[in-house]
Amino acid sequence: MAIFDLSVIIPAHNEEAWLDRCLTALLAQDETATGVEVIVVANACRDRTVAIAESYIPQAESRGWAMRVIDLQEGGKLLALNAGDQAAQGRSRLYLDADIACDPALVGQIRQALSGDAPRYATGTLAIAPAKSWVTRAYSSVWCRLPFVESGAVGAGLFAVNPAGRSRWGQFPPIISDDTFVRLHFAPDERIEVPARYHWPMVEGFANLVRVRRRQDAGVAELHRLYPALFQNEAKAPLTMSRLLAIAARAPLGFAIYLLVHVAVRLRPATSAWTRGR
Repeated sequence: MAIFDLSVIIPAHNEEAWLDRCLTALLAQDETATGVEVIVVANACRDRTVAIAESYIPQAESRGWAMRVIDLQEGGKLLALNAGDQAAQGRSRLYLDADIACDPALVGQIRQALSGDAPRYATGTLAIAPAKSWVTRAYSSVWCRLPFVESGAVGAGLFAVNPAGRSRWGQFPPIISDDTFVRLHFAPDERIEVPARYHWPMVEGFANLVRVRRRQDAGVAELHRLYPALFQNEAKAPLTMSRLLAIAARAPLGFAIYLLVHVAVRLRPATSAWTRGR
C-alpha cells in the first residue's frame, strides 16, 4: 500500500556541481506539495554526491517529507531509476534529473494533475536555464522554437506518472532515452503540461551540443527499432520549410549554429555510451 502521494526519484552520477541547486529548489516547494518522499539514487559516484544528498535529509523531514539516499556501486541511469522505483512507496512517481531546478509550485501542480484514476503523464513547462557560452545560447534560441518543444509536455529531465500510467511498463529497459520511452507510452490527450516551470540546463559549447544531439538521435532510432508501436503516440508537428525559414528570420545566428550541429552529428555515427557533455 502506498504511504505517500508522490515519490520523487533522482538518479545521480557525480552530481556535486548540480545537486545542491536541485534539492534546494525541490525542498522549497509550496504548501500544496504534501505527502512526498524523495529518493536520491547515487550510482558509481566518486565525488560528494552522496554526502550532499544526505545533508538535506533533516530539511526534508522538517517539512514533513521523507528522504533517503541509495548508494549504488554500479553506474547507469536506468539501473538507478529501477532501484529508485523498487524502493519507492509513493502512489505516483516523479523522475527528476539532478541538474534541474523546479519552480515552487511545480510539485503541487503535478500532484494535482496525477490525482485521477485514468492513466496520466505530467511534466512542467520547460525553461532553458541561462547558458554561459554564446554557442549554447544561440543554439537554444532555435531549439526552443522547434514544433516539438512549442507543442508542450516535452518532459526532458522531468516527468511524472500516476499508478495507472506507471502500470504501462515494467522495469526501465536498458535504453538511451528514458524520457522519450515514457512519454510515448501516453497518447497526447493523456499528457499534461502544468504551468509551473522547471529549469533545464543545456550542455555548454559546440562539441558538447554535437555529442548530446548525436546521442539523442541515437535514442530515438533505438526506440523506433525496439518499440515501433510506441510512435503512434508521437503526434509531433512536422518541421516544415516555412517554419524553418521563419525561425531563421527570427534567430539567424542560432539557426546557423543549429545547422552546423545538425551537419556535424551526421558526419560521425552515434555512440551508445551515456553522454551529458559536462
